[in-house]
Amino acid sequence: MKLPASVIKELTLLYRDLAGLLVLFVMPVVLVVVVTLVQENVSKLMGEDKTAVLFVDMDGQSVGPMIEESLRKSASVKMVTEINGRKADVDTAKMAVAKGDFQMSIIVPYGITEVFRKTAKQRAKNSFSIKDGRTKKAVGVVAEESTHLLVYFDPTLKELYRSGMVNALQKMLLALETEERIKGLSDLLPKEMEMISKKAMGNAWSEEFRNAIPSVRLDWDNRPIINVEEKTAMYGDTAKAPTTVQQNVPAWTLFGMFFVVVPLGASLIRERQDGVMARLLTMPISYITIISGKVIAYTLICMIQFGLILAVGKMLLPLLGTPALDMGSSPESLMLIALASGLAAAGYGILLGTVARTYEQASTLGAVSVVIAAALGGVMVPSYVMPHIMQKIGMFSPLSWGLNAFLTIFVRGGGIKSIFPEIGSMFLFFVLTICISWFYMFQRGRFRAH
Repeated sequence: MKLPASVIKELTLLYRDLAGLLVLFVMPVVLVVVVTLVQENVSKLMGEDKTAVLFVDMDGQSVGPMIEESLRKSASVKMVTEINGRKADVDTAKMAVAKGDFQMSIIVPYGITEVFRKTAKQRAKNSFSIKDGRTKKAVGVVAEESTHLLVYFDPTLKELYRSGMVNALQKMLLALETEERIKGLSDLLPKEMEMISKKAMGNAWSEEFRNAIPSVRLDWDNRPIINVEEKTAMYGDTAKAPTTVQQNVPAWTLFGMFFVVVPLGASLIRERQDGVMARLLTMPISYITIISGKVIAYTLICMIQFGLILAVGKMLLPLLGTPALDMGSSPESLMLIALASGLAAAGYGILLGTVARTYEQASTLGAVSVVIAAALGGVMVPSYVMPHIMQKIGMFSPLSWGLNAFLTIFVRGGGIKSIFPEIGSMFLFFVLTICISWFYMFQRGRFRAH
C-alpha cells in the first residue's frame, strides 16, 4: 500500500500544478499541430503535392503544345491556362504569380517554333563534315538564332524548388531538341550522300545510278537504355513514404515526455526544502519506495501524453487537411517505445531533482538541456542535415534513440526486434540515472543536511 499511496500523492501534487499540466499536455499538442501544418504546406510548395503551373502559349504552333503535353504527364504538375474563365496572357500571368496565386508561370513566346525548327535543322547540317585527303571540312556552318522559354517564379519560392523545375524543363526541351535534330538529320542524309557520290563519280554520274541508291531513313528510338529505378530501403517489403504527421507526432511526443523533468525535479526540491522528504523518511517507508512512486506517476503521465498526441495525429490533424497518422508496421511496439521513453525521462528528472539545489536551477537546467537534446536528437531539424560532428554528438541523446525507434516502426517497416538497441539504450539510461541519484544522495549526505 505504500507504493500506491506514493503514486497517488505525486499525481495529486501534479494535478494542482496548473503550469506543469500546461507544459506537459498543451505545449506538445500545440507544437504537433502547428509544426505539422507548416511542414505540410512546405511539402506542397516543394512539389510533394501537385503544383498549379500557369501556362501561356503566345506562339500557337507546335512547340507550345509539345511542352504542355510533356508537363501534363508529370504527376507533380497541374496545368492551368485560364484565370477566372479567361485565357491568360503574359501580363495577367505575371500579375497572378506576383500576387502568389500561382507558384510559377511558363510563357511560350512568339516565333519560338520557327526558330526551334530552323536551328535544329542547321545544327543537324553542321554535324556533317567531309574528309578530303588530310583535311576535314564542315558542310555548312552558319550563324544560329536562339530564343528563350520564359519562366516566372513566385519571389517567395525556395531556390531548391526553382532549380528543380528549371532542370526538369531543360531536360524536357533537350529531348524535344534531340528529336527535331534527328528529323533534320533524316532529311539531310540522303541529300548529302547524293552530293558526295556525284562529286566522287564526276562524269560517270547518271540518273539511273541516283535511282539505284537506296533511300535512307532514321527511325530514332528515344527510349532510355539505362533507367534509374528508385527504391526505398526498408526492413519489410512494404514501402511507405513518410508523411509530415509520422515525422512530427513521435518527435514532439518525445519532446513533451522529456519535459516531465521540470515538474519532477521541482517536486523533489520542494519536498527536500520543505522538509517533507525528511518527514517521509522518518516513517516506515524506504527512499526506493518514494522514488519508485515518482517514477511510476510520471511514467504514467508520459503514457497519457503519448495517447493524447496519437489521438491528435489520428483524429484532429486530418480535420485540418493533413494525412491521418499511420501506426506503422508494429503498433504494439509503440507502447514499448513510449514506456522506455517515459522511464528515461523520469530517471533524468529524478537525477535533476537530486543534483540541483534550487527550483530555479532545476527548471532552467531541465528546460535548456531538454531543448538541446531535442535539437541534437533530430526532433527540430532532421539529423542528416546537421554537420557531421553534431550528428555524432546527437547519437548520445535519449530523444534521438526514441525518435529513431518510432521512425523504424512508422516508416521503415521494422518490428520489435529492430528497435531493441534503442529500447535497451533508454532502459540503461533510466537505470544509470537512478543509480547516480542514489549514489549522490547517500554518499554526499545532501539529504541528511536538509
